[in-house]
Amino acid sequence: NKNAMVAWLAGGGVRGGLVHGATDELGFAAVDGRVGIPDFHATLLHLLGLGHEDLYVERAGLRERLTGVVEPRVVSEILQDRAAV
Repeated sequence: NKNAMVAWLAGGGVRGGLVHGATDELGFAAVDGRVGIPDFHATLLHLLGLGHEDLYVERAGLRERLTGVVEPRVVSEILQDRAAV
């Protein structure tokens, strides 16, 4: 479902026993705690110890960030040490 996806993360700095976000009563769409793909990628890169703003690909003489053109955010709500972000 493109409007309400699920990702299961364990270890590596992710808080255990946490449910982040919610869907509508039928599970068709996310209604709370939405996380976009660039935000998800920025969070994974953060957990790997890589700064998402420093990673880019040069194409046609332009530097394109791996997480896209819109500034992503690290989803600190799911991290064990929230002060580290």
